[in-house]
Amino acid sequence: MNMQQMMKQAQKMQKQLAEAQDKLGDIEVSASAGGGMVKVTGTADMNITSITIDPEALDPEDVDILQDTILAAVNECLSSAQEAANQQLGAVTGGMNIPGLF
Repeated sequence: MNMQQMMKQAQKMQKQLAEAQDKLGDIEVSASAGGGMVKVTGTADMNITSITIDPEALDPEDVDILQDTILAAVNECLSSAQEAANQQLGAVTGGMNIPGLF
């Protein structure tokens, strides 16, 4: 493979990666914690789009449990978002780990 062909391949991959990254905002992920008392929805581009808290989870005497439940749901949602992003971008890179990409 000559240098010109390599450059074309690199440009093609760059374009495909940009398109795949653009699609990350369309991939929705969600998670729940506390038996469904807290639900978090986000996108694969690592944005949380909504948090729903069941009113029964609101106990002024036990705010720490609610905070921990929200934290668990958010972290699970972000983990799912990262996994979805890795799958989307990995399809373009052929599983090649490109530093700084994801």
